[in-house]
Amino acid sequence: MTTTQMPTALTSDQFDELLLSERPMIDLRAPIEFEKGAFTGSVSLPLMTDQERELIGTCYKEQGQDAAIKLGHELVNGDVKQQRVDAWVEQMQAKPDTIMYCFRGGLRSRISQQWLAEAGYPIAFVEGGYKAMRQHCITRTEELVEQLPALVLSGRTGTGKTRVLVDFPRYVDLEGLAHHRGSSFGKQFDPQPSQINFESALTLRLLQLARAGNQPVAFEDESRLIGRCMLPECLQAKLKASPILVLEDDVEARVDRILEEYVVEATAVREERLADKQAAFEHLSEGLQDSMYRIRKRLGAEAHEEGQKLLANALQQQSLTDNFSAHRDWIRFLLNRYYDPMYDYQLSLKQERVVIRGTANELRSWLANNN
Repeated sequence: MTTTQMPTALTSDQFDELLLSERPMIDLRAPIEFEKGAFTGSVSLPLMTDQERELIGTCYKEQGQDAAIKLGHELVNGDVKQQRVDAWVEQMQAKPDTIMYCFRGGLRSRISQQWLAEAGYPIAFVEGGYKAMRQHCITRTEELVEQLPALVLSGRTGTGKTRVLVDFPRYVDLEGLAHHRGSSFGKQFDPQPSQINFESALTLRLLQLARAGNQPVAFEDESRLIGRCMLPECLQAKLKASPILVLEDDVEARVDRILEEYVVEATAVREERLADKQAAFEHLSEGLQDSMYRIRKRLGAEAHEEGQKLLANALQQQSLTDNFSAHRDWIRFLLNRYYDPMYDYQLSLKQERVVIRGTANELRSWLANNN
């Protein structure tokens, strides 16, 4: 009887290449573990359900490893086992370079590897599993943030920083990775990633940039939180110490840009996703009103009441006439009474780091001459 030769496990010195290749991966952990965070290219095809994992965990604590392993084989057996192997086989057939990982690269990986080998599909797994890869990402982010020079693109709300950022030769779109526009009104229709997934995506982007060289990388000026996603402390410190480029534009251009992105485009996305015009309007309306409410303390009672009235009028006009123009009133009001004073104060505290102020074209020219 011949023994199937198992592929060599992927070790920590291969993790950079594994992440950069975005190689497909089977995540063997239970669904509840996957939801907390996974790696790019991963698909959740667990060895055990959440309930099975809980039962086995309890057995392990009360009776030890041997009893837990025995229970595992009893729970994942027969048709249940075959269904899970079939799902792995289907993934391997579609993407033959797939690898797998569990939490620590231990028993779950070895059992699953053996079952797949018996089905005719030898597969490699990650040594140390998810835990080792996660620690690698944390360490590499710290190293790469220190290694890569940074530029900070700043500017008042609505100047179109993200649109200019992507024209830079090398950049990290933190708001794109976080699925959030960064402001109090920045929540998007699609949910934000988990903190772990946000950090993993950031690691991958930094690895991609480092592979291409050590030239400066542009980041948009962000606070410690983008929605619910927190910047790693090392990156927060880097952005607080790096040169600043200030993007400038007039108020009405900014109002038009905010109207287009936060209202017109946001309405179109909701109408497409919800396939119901009224439901789309209600979703947008609730989101804008909630955002206005959340800044009430910083805005002050009187100004907040005025902002609410302007927003309510704009939503009424949109509902009755499909006309978005009244939204300009509350947008302009918030820029003048809230966002611009707050931004100007914050910029005054770091004025010594500003290397240029200008329009989008002037910043692009500066970059071309200084990189």
